[in-house]
Amino acid sequence: MKKIIYIISICLISQFAYSAATDSSSSDSKSNYFNDAKKLVKKAGKLEKKEKIDKAKKLYLEAFKKLEKAYSSDKTNPDILNYLGYTSRKNGNFEQAEKFYLKGLSIKPDHNGINEYLGELYVQTNRIDKAKERLEVLKNCNCEEFQELELIIKTRGTKVY
Repeated sequence: MKKIIYIISICLISQFAYSAATDSSSSDSKSNYFNDAKKLVKKAGKLEKKEKIDKAKKLYLEAFKKLEKAYSSDKTNPDILNYLGYTSRKNGNFEQAEKFYLKGLSIKPDHNGINEYLGELYVQTNRIDKAKERLEVLKNCNCEEFQELELIIKTRGTKVY
C-alpha cells in the first residue's frame, strides 16, 4: 500500500513540476508577441519593396495588434513603442505614430531607432527643422540611423519612408 501511495505521489509531483515548467509567463507571451510582430514588419518591408503596398499595410496592421498586446504587459519598453510608432506611420497614422515615438523617447531619449524614425516622420509631415533636431541627437552615435536620416533629409521627397 505504501508503494502505491509513493508511486501516485511521484506521479502527481512530476505532473505538477511539468505544468509549472511549461506554463508560459506573461513575460514570455509579451516576448512572443513582440518577436512575432518584428517578423511581420520584416515581411511587410519586403512586400513594400515589391510595391505590394496593400498587402504590406495589412501585415503592418497585424503587427500593430501584436505590439499592442506586448505593450499591455510592458509599458516601459522603448523598442515596443518604436515598433508601435513605425507600424502606425507605415499605415499613415502620423499623429498616433508621433505619440508612440515621443513616449519611447521619454523612456530612452537616445534611442537611435526612435530618433531616426521620428525624424523620418517629421520629413514626411514637412517639419524639416524637427527632423534636423533628431539628426542632431544622432550625430555622435556613429550609426547607420544617422546616415539614413541625414540622407532622407537631404533628398526629402525622393524616398519612400
